[in-house]
Amino acid sequence: MLITERDRLREDVLAIAELTDCHRASLIPILRKVKEKYRGIDTYAMQLIADVLGIHPVEVYSVATFYSFIQPQTQGRLAFRLCRTLSCELEGKESVAEQLQRDLGIGFGETTPDQVFSLEWANCMGMCDQGPAMLVNETVYTQLTPGKVHDIVEEYKSQQEGHVTKRQAERVL
Repeated sequence: MLITERDRLREDVLAIAELTDCHRASLIPILRKVKEKYRGIDTYAMQLIADVLGIHPVEVYSVATFYSFIQPQTQGRLAFRLCRTLSCELEGKESVAEQLQRDLGIGFGETTPDQVFSLEWANCMGMCDQGPAMLVNETVYTQLTPGKVHDIVEEYKSQQEGHVTKRQAERVL
């Protein structure tokens, strides 16, 4: 029997829900896991989560769209999230934002065509005394400057190039 992507999604949602007794409090952990693994939360996933938890799909949608770290749209493997609070603004967030857009070649709210990088705004990350601050997936960067951001982006790009090269080498073997 062929296991489809939807079958895997159903298994994943059920497994997470069982860990938290299939209670509505499972909603955020399930959404985070689905977003992390599938890099997006489509309408099928939202309906499935609603069915498993016994809640209305609009509740799932409202929670998914409320939290910036869960947003349902597809994102790249590496999500760059720049804090947009006033404290980061006062420390030079705008020049950091411009550098990120130049280096990644995309604007905020966009993902590169190869689905590797996404660029997003984030609300307060709790680093107000160390701004401007940014997250790349779960890694925090603080006291950013355009130069520091450029180096960070270049490091991630070189890791991705190495990853692709390694994959290509495995195919040859």
